[in-house]
Amino acid sequence: MVESNVSQHYRPDELPFLESIDNLSGRVQNEYRPILTNFLNPRQLYILETIVNRYDGITFKTFGGYPNAEMKRAIAFPDYFTPTADDFQITAFQIDYPTKFATLSHGQILGSIMGAGIDRDVIGDIISDGLTWQFVCENEMADYLRAQVDRIGKIKIKLKTISPEEIIVPIDESESATTTVSSLRVDALISEGFHISRHHAKELVDGGFVRINWVQTDRPDLELSIQDIISVRGHGRIIIKEIAGVTKKGKIRIVINVYNRNK
Repeated sequence: MVESNVSQHYRPDELPFLESIDNLSGRVQNEYRPILTNFLNPRQLYILETIVNRYDGITFKTFGGYPNAEMKRAIAFPDYFTPTADDFQITAFQIDYPTKFATLSHGQILGSIMGAGIDRDVIGDIISDGLTWQFVCENEMADYLRAQVDRIGKIKIKLKTISPEEIIVPIDESESATTTVSSLRVDALISEGFHISRHHAKELVDGGFVRINWVQTDRPDLELSIQDIISVRGHGRIIIKEIAGVTKKGKIRIVINVYNRNK
């Protein structure tokens, strides 16, 4: 069990993951061998760092298939081990599709992959340079994906395995902003990030348009923290990069990255 002085800093829904990383860290220490995780989102990676660093003699490295990946696999390992890129067991795919006649989107691709019965945590980032679309997955799921996924929506596609050198540099359309919010509630952050009213932000949550770290939420009052990702259908995404203290007027100063689909 994770000590209460540690677990009290996390949301109740995060405690099972907290426990799993604590168990993993204990196994690495006791069995004196490296252990590889599934793909983790930025918030999970933040939690992993907090927990692994409490254990003597073990450390961790992360990799998502290419530099600056958002979703990454982590290896926790004892001092004697030095992980290489191959140890992360990641396969990269390019999606061959009729580019002259069709356009793809991140949501379509993820939906089609998960529609084939794939869990979100065996897929890493889905990336594009504006025309080409690629994604990464765990090695052990590559053959299944290649066999099962032959359409994105109604568009016929083919998955082609590519080498790490062929992975594109994705377009980064995020804008960094330093701002203040009255609280770290979901509705307050959506309101500030997308410049919409708090009432409209609450309506989006109530309507099922909002996901926190890729899991749908129906709680506008949910308090978020560092590296949480808010995805709002039709608007974009907000990532909390830093919580930088409180102003004299009692507002919370934060640094966020905003990916705005309405630009």
